[in-house]
Amino acid sequence: MTELIPLALFATVFLALMLGYSVALTLAGVALLFALVGIATDTFDPGDLGFLPGRLFGIIANQTLIAVPLFVFMGVMLEKTRIADTLLATLSRALSGLHGGLGLAVVVVGALMAASTGIVGATVVTMGLMSLPTMLNQGWSPSLATGTISATGTLGQIIPPSIALVLLGDVLSNAYSQAQLSQGVFAPDTVSVGHLFAGAIGPGLVLVVLYLIYILTITRLNPESAPPTSPQARTGIGAILGGLGPPMLLIIAVLGSILAGYATPTEAAGVGAAGATSLAAAKRALNTNVLREVCLSTLRTSAMVFFILIGASVFSLVFRGFGGDEVVQGLFVDMPGGMWGALAIVMLVIFLLGFMLDFIEITFVVVPIVGPVLLAMGIDPVWLGVLIAVNLQTSFLTPPFGFALFYLRGVTPSSVPTTQIYRGVVPYIGLQLLLLIILVLWPDLARWLPRVLYS
Repeated sequence: MTELIPLALFATVFLALMLGYSVALTLAGVALLFALVGIATDTFDPGDLGFLPGRLFGIIANQTLIAVPLFVFMGVMLEKTRIADTLLATLSRALSGLHGGLGLAVVVVGALMAASTGIVGATVVTMGLMSLPTMLNQGWSPSLATGTISATGTLGQIIPPSIALVLLGDVLSNAYSQAQLSQGVFAPDTVSVGHLFAGAIGPGLVLVVLYLIYILTITRLNPESAPPTSPQARTGIGAILGGLGPPMLLIIAVLGSILAGYATPTEAAGVGAAGATSLAAAKRALNTNVLREVCLSTLRTSAMVFFILIGASVFSLVFRGFGGDEVVQGLFVDMPGGMWGALAIVMLVIFLLGFMLDFIEITFVVVPIVGPVLLAMGIDPVWLGVLIAVNLQTSFLTPPFGFALFYLRGVTPSSVPTTQIYRGVVPYIGLQLLLLIILVLWPDLARWLPRVLYS
């Protein structure tokens, strides 16, 4: 019966999260309650709790996680100074006269914002405020317009520098080390956030292309869903380059320094934060009020992430203290299909959990449990990380708790019903699942660039 305790712990945490309790307090509180009951019933070793201070100090001293507040600062600074406004306006004019031209501009600008900010909420809200009124006024189908904006906003989940990739990279790094130690490898290889960034670039670009192809196709088949704007509104290449310049410089500075080996992700995050501040100052958009808003928003987001990380650390310690890792490993070993069967089940579970939990909860609760077992089966860590990242991306679009849907609902006119937003994201969820299938059939899409850069 004791082997059922870890499963009961996981089920209780999941139920509490579904009831709406605080994520961090639920993870830590439920785990400690189970530990106390386990100590009273002699099924949990109280000495295991002695490892907790070391775990918490490890979180505080983790150099990789310093990138989180820095990337958040960079994204919020770009959001507050509205650097994307000019870019969207110039690209929209350049693509005017085409069916779906405004939608193509939204996807391109959203991809650039994703590579500049890494924050889904900032991209969805910004694109919703800037482009949704124009799309609706020009006669766009509400479902196509809202679906395009919502899906484009989630590109910040997979295109580096993504906060999700930073967190997932840190979790997978620990899981990979644990998997190798369990196999008797005492000089383990490492996988870093930089590896995951490099692995996600190819799939991220493929997803952008899939979005563009979808818009071109649907607007050709159904021109009434996206009428073209007046061709007289087009602009020149100089204005386009002028709008592209600032975000492209920031992308090159941040990603280029990581991929070229000049900086770690943490150092590059510092470059990005300084670069975003410099761009804001150059635009004369930086003042004490803006800086105060940026710092407060960064503080709130960072505190939330680290509070959840602390709670997840307590949960994983108690889960392993009850032998949960052995239970999960036994379930996977006995699963039909071996490695592929285990991988399929994990991907299905993550996708279904995405309907009810957000990516941070899944990253900190599920991945530390299943990651070491899958990696011990011989799965490439970068490939697995990109697969999980793409799968987690769907959680932003899947109702009823898709956060991109909530963000967009907040800036969408009341004349557009929520059902239209839900209907609009369905094709884009299909495209994300198509990318997942492409990655399974062609793993080198995620593995070739890290292999070239870090071999």
